[in-house]
Amino acid sequence: MIPYTILVLLVGVERLAELVTARRNANWSRSRGGVEYGAGHYPVMVALHTGLLAACLAESLLGHRPFLPALGWPMLALALAAQGLRWWCITTLGPRWNTRVIVVPDLPLVGGGPYRWLSHPNYLAVIVEGLALPLVHSNWITATCFTLLNLPLLATRIRCENAALATLPTAAAPANPVAR
Repeated sequence: MIPYTILVLLVGVERLAELVTARRNANWSRSRGGVEYGAGHYPVMVALHTGLLAACLAESLLGHRPFLPALGWPMLALALAAQGLRWWCITTLGPRWNTRVIVVPDLPLVGGGPYRWLSHPNYLAVIVEGLALPLVHSNWITATCFTLLNLPLLATRIRCENAALATLPTAAAPANPVAR
């Protein structure tokens, strides 16, 4: 349980690093006329993602969940791969990346990095992590609940993001994000 607790706490620290990056990037975007979309769903997203980390620890402790190597090691690999994909998205988007949906008018869409292949690669990372991180320590209730709660939130988020991108003059190809 102690290694898993450390893993979940490290993911929490990573989330704090994301928030620092997001705040800096939001200031950058706003200073260039960036407009935020979908602010209403943002607190729900923060609560759900915070709840994921808390639930991982609670279910392990209260549910006496074991570490099952045949499940835990592959899930750890997937959770780490999700982190890698997330940071690939962050570095590809540079100062445009955000935990909020902020679009800077007249900036071209990003088509490099993982956005060459997927419209919303960061959300793939969220889905994989939401399943894998809990299952590292057999927390199937957390994995199931987070996934079921996250799916409608992601649908809302993607609709919001696509609508925001459609406001750009280059909206003829809105498949690539400018803000996450």
